[in-house]
Amino acid sequence: MITNFDQMFEQLRSKPKKRLVAAWAVDDHTISAVYMAVEAGIVEGILVGDEAMIQKVCQEHNYDLSKLTVVNNPNELKSIAQAVDMVNAGEADILMKGLCSTDKYMRGILNKERGLLPPKAVLSHVCVVQHPHYHKLLVISDIAVIPAPDLKQKQAMINYTVSTAKALGVEKPKVAMITATEQMLPGMPACVEAAMLSKMSDRGQIAGCIVDGPLALDVALCKEAAEIKKLKSEVAGDADCLVFPNIESANVFYKVSGHFCPGVKMAAMVAGAKAPCVLSSRADSTEVKLNSIALAALTAK
Repeated sequence: MITNFDQMFEQLRSKPKKRLVAAWAVDDHTISAVYMAVEAGIVEGILVGDEAMIQKVCQEHNYDLSKLTVVNNPNELKSIAQAVDMVNAGEADILMKGLCSTDKYMRGILNKERGLLPPKAVLSHVCVVQHPHYHKLLVISDIAVIPAPDLKQKQAMINYTVSTAKALGVEKPKVAMITATEQMLPGMPACVEAAMLSKMSDRGQIAGCIVDGPLALDVALCKEAAEIKKLKSEVAGDADCLVFPNIESANVFYKVSGHFCPGVKMAAMVAGAKAPCVLSSRADSTEVKLNSIALAALTAK
C-alpha cells in the first residue's frame, strides 16, 4: 500500500510513462511541475500555450525545452480546447490545468460536443492528503466541483474516492461520511443522507468498501475520540476516505491543511471524466501540482 508521495513516485517510475498535456501552460508553477515530473521519469510532458511565454519561463529556469513537447497556441480558450482534443484523440492520457481559471478549464472538459464527460456521468473532485500526524494517505471529496451534492452525487463521490484509494493499494477502503456530529439528527439532512449511504453499503448496494456515517471529523480520524464518545465503528480513527457534505466544508479542510499544517503534502484532480484531469488551485505550489500529476498518472488507464 502506498502511504506517502515518495512511494507513489517510486511506483510510477517502474511503469510505462503516461502522456500529460497541460492547457494554457504559460506560468512558472505549471511549467516547473511538468518539467519536474518529466525529469522524475513519471510522465511525458506536452505544453499547449503561447510558445514565447513558455520559452521565457524555461529560459529563466534553464529548462531544456527538448525534454518537452510545445504546441504553440497563443489563445487561452483555444489552447484549452486543443488540449482536450488531444486527450480525445488518444494523443495524451492526462489533462492538466495551467494558468487558466477553473471555470474556463471545466467548460472545456464539460463541452457537450468535444469535452471529456461520458454520457450521464457525474463529475467530481478528489484530493489526496499526506498529513504527518495521520498514519496513511487520506482521499477527500469534493473541494471544487459539486457545491451541494445530493444523494446520487454523494454515491458517485464515494465511488471515486474508493477507486482512488484502491489505486493507492488499499484493498477495502474505509469511507467516512463527514457531518457536524456522529449522531443521527433528523433535522440535519447531511446526517440523514450519511446514514442512508452507510446502510446502502451494509446491504452491498455500494460495493468494494466500508461506508460509515454520520461521523464527525474528529471521530473519523482519531480512535481516541471515538472511544471517549463510546462509538463503535470500523471506520472511526482509520478512515481512508472522507466525503464531505458540501463544497464549503471540504474546501476549508483542504486549505487549512495546506496553509496551517506544516509538513502536509497534497494532490488534486477531477474524477469522472474520460481521463484524469489535474485540477489544483492557481495559487497552489509547484509541489502540489507535481504531486497532482503523480496522482493522475497513477490512476490513468
